[in-house]
Amino acid sequence: MKLLIEYLNHYEASWGELGYKHADDSGFDLRAAISEPIILKPGEHALIPNGIKIEFEGPFPFGDEVGYEIQVRPRSGLAAKHGISIVNTPGTVDFGYRGELKTTLINLGRDNFVIMPGDRIAQAVVCPVLRPKIVKTAGVHTDTTRGDGGFGSTGKA
Repeated sequence: MKLLIEYLNHYEASWGELGYKHADDSGFDLRAAISEPIILKPGEHALIPNGIKIEFEGPFPFGDEVGYEIQVRPRSGLAAKHGISIVNTPGTVDFGYRGELKTTLINLGRDNFVIMPGDRIAQAVVCPVLRPKIVKTAGVHTDTTRGDGGFGSTGKA
């Protein structure tokens, strides 16, 4: 399988092409394809363009019956050091989406955070997606160890 990447005009060539930094990395970094710095104040969020479009190309390792997506996830260093995350983490880029990738960053920290042009702001992980047949039923079985107790019903661990 291949992931085809189209670099848009506002993605600077000096930032380098996207790819995996290490052989065992799960994801590759996405950059802030912006022309000027953006300041995120505590509690603020902003939609940051990544400057690329993508397309999946087969053959696909699990067959044509399995779909694929990109999950856009926070970078652990930005989260740990600055409280920077993604509003809808993980963000999903559907198989058929062909528009520009963008990342909605949020500042959960206490200080302003400056996003500079070309900064690595998120990571992208390619994942298989199973699509089960959705079937209406009169009721689901609740005779499990969990049952239908609801959120928080198992208490604290």
